[in-house]
Amino acid sequence: MPQKSPGPSVKDPEQYEALRDQGASKEKAARIANSDRHSTAEKGGKAPSYEEWNKEDLEKRAAEIGIDGRSKMTKDELIDALRNH
Repeated sequence: MPQKSPGPSVKDPEQYEALRDQGASKEKAARIANSDRHSTAEKGGKAPSYEEWNKEDLEKRAAEIGIDGRSKMTKDELIDALRNH
């Protein structure tokens, strides 16, 4: 059965279809397939590493993503939990 074309607005139809096959929504697949990979890669890496955060900020971030037991964790344990969540 041939796949339906995502339309002329999708810049990379192969990537779009691969993302859809992986379960991405139509909107997410189109957004990623239409992104400029070079400029997208340049945008990352601006946040400081967790080692530079204070414990209070680490606990707030852990609360945002639902890590249990965060109030009893050390800074190193919080960092590990955030990275492996």
